[in-house]
Amino acid sequence: MAKNLMKGCEAIAEAAIQAGCRYFFGYPITPQNDIPEYMSARMPKIGGCFLQAESEVAAINMVYGAAGAGARVMTSSSSPGISLKMEGISYIAGAELPCVIVNMMRGGPGLGSIQASQGDYFQTTKGGGHGDYHMIAYAPASVQEAIDLMQTAFDVADKYRTPVMVLADGIIGQMMEPVEIKENTGNAPKKDWATTGWKKGERARAVVNSLYIEVEDLEEMTERLQARYRQIEKDETLVECYNTDGAEFILCAYGTVARICKTAIAQLQKQGVKAGLVRPITVWPFPAKAVHDAMCAPGVKMALCVEISAGQMIEDVRLAVNGEREIAFLGHAGSRVPTAEEIAEKVLAMRGA
Repeated sequence: MAKNLMKGCEAIAEAAIQAGCRYFFGYPITPQNDIPEYMSARMPKIGGCFLQAESEVAAINMVYGAAGAGARVMTSSSSPGISLKMEGISYIAGAELPCVIVNMMRGGPGLGSIQASQGDYFQTTKGGGHGDYHMIAYAPASVQEAIDLMQTAFDVADKYRTPVMVLADGIIGQMMEPVEIKENTGNAPKKDWATTGWKKGERARAVVNSLYIEVEDLEEMTERLQARYRQIEKDETLVECYNTDGAEFILCAYGTVARICKTAIAQLQKQGVKAGLVRPITVWPFPAKAVHDAMCAPGVKMALCVEISAGQMIEDVRLAVNGEREIAFLGHAGSRVPTAEEIAEKVLAMRGA
């Protein structure tokens, strides 16, 4: 299949369509506006539904409704917009419904900037909304990987009846790369639980709910979710280990920053420095064992976490190594992106210290 040059946001939207998504509800915010714009043109042509809601709060509740009826449905937003959706995401998790949410991260806190950031890591991986729930969260490092993970997201959401987030920094959404998008609609399971109408004697009445008056009932539901999350941690954790064999320095980064780290690793190799990268592809579940094994391997002298944030993922990295390795940090708050030269210089400075 020939590759096409596509902008990240548009490629993500088309990947969702090819995965069987026929319902999109959203609200404009930079830098993800190309997703709803693309959906507004494509959905009517394929018999789907595009609706620009009156707010992010309305959009996520429309997602709740469509998911409850068994549809493959998605929404997208950027940082402050995702904050507004968080209550609805918690409700969807509590109701055990599948959906896909895209966050094209921008700078914060507050309105921040419209440039790329990775400042939503805590929001995504530590809950964001209320209650004992998790979201599977994929962090693509290229437009092609964003496409592939987007299609995986719909399958995984249906498999575990859970909201899934595709967490990308704004660079991924705005860059253009040659990509291939394949149709991937064959994995949607039968949804006997969906509220698609009921006639006595044909099937059990379907109920979508996240309200439990009796504490015992709420505990039973929460324990069911926790068992599901343990299964997700076991079967769905994704990580890339790049050039880690024999490395004396290990970098840890995700998304676009991981690509910059690979350029820095190439620069360091020319100077005789062996460096490698461990890249979480799922930031939840976090690949703690792979991070530990890469950073604490014999021969590794130092480790560095690189982010477009004031330091968020580094907390999970430190938990993973459990005090066996000191973790240095390089990052910028807001939206300033670390350069390959800056990363290489940091490693060389650590080496010479």
